[in-house]
Amino acid sequence: MTVAPPTVHATAVALGGRCVLLLGASGTGKSDLALRLIDRGWRLVADDHVVLAQEKGVLWASAPPQLAGLIEVRGVGIVPEPALARAPVVLALDLATSPDRLPDPARRDLAGVAIPWLGFDGCGDSAPQRVERALRVHGLRLSTATVIDHLSASPPTPPSLASLPMLIISGMSGAGKSTALKALEDLDYEAVDNMPLGLVETLLASAKAGDGPLRPLAFGIDTRTRAFDAELLATWLRDLRSEGVDIRLIYLDCADDELVRRFSETRRRHPLAVDRPVADGVVRERELTQPVKRWADMVIDTTDFSVSDLRRRIAERLGRGGRHPLTVTIQSFGFAHGLPRNADLVFDMRFLANPHWDMALRPLTGEDPAVAAFVSGDPAYAPAIDRIADLLLTLLPGYGREGKAYVTIAIGCTGGRHRSVVVSRELEARLAAAGHAPLLVHRDVGKHGNDAAILTAAPGTGEQGAA
Repeated sequence: MTVAPPTVHATAVALGGRCVLLLGASGTGKSDLALRLIDRGWRLVADDHVVLAQEKGVLWASAPPQLAGLIEVRGVGIVPEPALARAPVVLALDLATSPDRLPDPARRDLAGVAIPWLGFDGCGDSAPQRVERALRVHGLRLSTATVIDHLSASPPTPPSLASLPMLIISGMSGAGKSTALKALEDLDYEAVDNMPLGLVETLLASAKAGDGPLRPLAFGIDTRTRAFDAELLATWLRDLRSEGVDIRLIYLDCADDELVRRFSETRRRHPLAVDRPVADGVVRERELTQPVKRWADMVIDTTDFSVSDLRRRIAERLGRGGRHPLTVTIQSFGFAHGLPRNADLVFDMRFLANPHWDMALRPLTGEDPAVAAFVSGDPAYAPAIDRIADLLLTLLPGYGREGKAYVTIAIGCTGGRHRSVVVSRELEARLAAAGHAPLLVHRDVGKHGNDAAILTAAPGTGEQGAA
């Protein structure tokens, strides 16, 4: 008889190929802490129930099939979240046990593997940072082969079509519907503005048949929409929900005087006041959309919002829709050839030992293992990379929340062929392991002929050679 692997009531999240179990009864904040960690670059493995299996002395965590790629967001519901298929468990944090001030972690047996176990306070703004420190200090060390094998064999679990949310964005003209739809596009929604209900039904039928995109859908519907009927829209929503379709209505509201001000400043005509004062159109539209507002799952008042405020609120309320909003590029370069024009962050690697002074390494690049071993052998290399990686994993989610679409991280050395290339590759691996998908560009690695134009001198003379 086959014995099913044990399942524990917990949430599992992973960073850099190593998984942490968050344990505790319902209400102890497991999912909330997981959400905050995911916002810092961690990856979901499983929420609420975690399946444990021991293989060759390594404890693996995965989600039950019916919960794969889903996480509970209190006050919102069960929502899709890209997840790793499985990950090796290296630490357990018990949110139901009061932590010691200076803990000496015990080891407890889980499915035949002894795992470090700590009481942990999941509350407070510093909880995600404390989890990361606990992982670094107390987490089990795994072989590089185990981590690489896990990362390469565990692609994100895509949400099923049935679990993809569908959104209707409606509300008052001038309240920010176009801004909200653009924000949803950045969150990987398929967004369409001013779409007639008949065409929406056609698109939904196509998606149900498997012909549509496996992306969340967002539609803009308001009084400009052909044959707009608020009562018909409410009935349509009720019928879809009774069929089990996950469709939500977001209503954007705004104070009347602010709407009048916005239309006056932009010199746009209100759709219901072509030949009348703007205020008359606002009053008429509010009457027409009252049934929509009553049926709304969420009402967002944008009276005091800037464009960036609304984009941030949409991101906070509706999540990422399955893809990280940032496009991250890591670019190696040589200071001798000038700073990259599009760099957002620049890190100078000229403090590291220079392979240029080793005649056997000089013709090679940072792509060669011998050069990588030389650079990483510098005692300053490991602590510097750890700190830079921690900083990037802290900054990137913040850039995403602020609506930034592209971030370029420039890593420089003198010539752009050795040290910057090695460090760029290492940072690419760190960010990829944390759930990002950075692009790697080596701007100056092929500029052999320019080395002679760079002033070189013997080590210790105060001059830097090409590297």
